[in-house]
Amino acid sequence: MSVPVAGDLAPEIALPDETGAIHRLSAQRDRWTLVYFYPEDDTPGCTTEACQFRDLDEEIRDEGASVWGISPDGAASHRRFRDKFALPFTLLSDEDHAVAEAYGAWALKKNYGREYLGIVRSSFLVGPDGRIARAWPRVKADGHAADVLAAIAAAKTAAAG
Repeated sequence: MSVPVAGDLAPEIALPDETGAIHRLSAQRDRWTLVYFYPEDDTPGCTTEACQFRDLDEEIRDEGASVWGISPDGAASHRRFRDKFALPFTLLSDEDHAVAEAYGAWALKKNYGREYLGIVRSSFLVGPDGRIARAWPRVKADGHAADVLAAIAAAKTAAAG
């Protein structure tokens, strides 16, 4: 599947959080939403990324945006991850990776000579109009949250002017 780019209508998301509550991207209209895909709860890179989003959560909210982290992990894993690191934002379970596929975040990966399908760490800033404002198809965990915060501010400025 191809990766959505700026200007594309964001593929719908309807996924459960750790309590079973379904979160729908269509319900986020009129809000900025950062959707980030990560491979697995409580692993080094994913923890770095999540904790940096946690540390900037207040500033991101001050910009009028929400953060949604999505991985193939189930509710129990998300609950432990959120509790262990005091993550204040939404974590969603995409166990069949259908949403990741729609965003081009489920792809062939190579590691130590082995090929397999998995999550490609990527993020998408969805504007209040439901369109992709910015896409990061492959990101490094460290420093990404700060890049996102700056991009939200820039996108809001561009949308206003």
